[in-house]
Amino acid sequence: MRAFVRLHGGDAHAAEAMLAEEVPVAFVYSGHPYAVMMCTPADLEDLAVGFTLSEGIVTRLDEIGEVTVTRHSRGVELGIDVPESARERLASRARSISGRTGCGLCGVEAIDEAVRTPPRVTSRLTFTADALWRAGASLPDRQPLNDTTNTVHAAGWAAPDGELRVVREDVGRHNALDKVLGALWRSGDDAGAGFLLLTSRLSYELVQKAAVAGVPLIAAVSRPTGLAVRLADQAGITLVGLLRGETANVYSHAARVRTPSPIPLGQPL
Repeated sequence: MRAFVRLHGGDAHAAEAMLAEEVPVAFVYSGHPYAVMMCTPADLEDLAVGFTLSEGIVTRLDEIGEVTVTRHSRGVELGIDVPESARERLASRARSISGRTGCGLCGVEAIDEAVRTPPRVTSRLTFTADALWRAGASLPDRQPLNDTTNTVHAAGWAAPDGELRVVREDVGRHNALDKVLGALWRSGDDAGAGFLLLTSRLSYELVQKAAVAGVPLIAAVSRPTGLAVRLADQAGITLVGLLRGETANVYSHAARVRTPSPIPLGQPL
């Protein structure tokens, strides 16, 4: 269970809920690393077999030998035995999945590299709950591509008062965020002088990207994963999830959000 602060209009109260977990899972074929992807750490043998067959690494189930699951402190290694013919195909495709839509880690070949310790954001900037409501209400009108396709994610950057200054869309949530940060860097604007708003769930890679840019707060319409919250704790970033209307959950560093009623003591500050 994760404790958080529930915002509703001008009120704030303590709450708790379960968060989904994500871990880096390394696919290692007959001793040769292939890729690392973020996954829910359950049914991993099924994942190993399904991925291996659906990717065409092998063409028959009986070509897959032993599948081993080794859990490390920072992730999981899936060891999958395949025949020599499959190993030859893997050698030419080892990084071919790195360009797939929205996959934040495909092709990274080390778990430790996948979950890097983020730089710490030391900003003392704070934001009112009203600024969050304003930005959240403005974002739908700034998504022309999604209006016509209902397919893409959006990321936005807002000034401290909640005015949306930059919005970008993409089929991948990581790409949308990269576009926003790129626009800010190209224009010479300080990303740390405002906050980010996302239409996707808050996965840990998005926290890492925000930390590199020095952004003190990220808000999203969905919940964060457990790993995202833990990294935000380390990075000094405020994570706001389930931003809908004038309600939201604050999962880390809640003191950065100003509300008419005080933030409950003992909550993630």
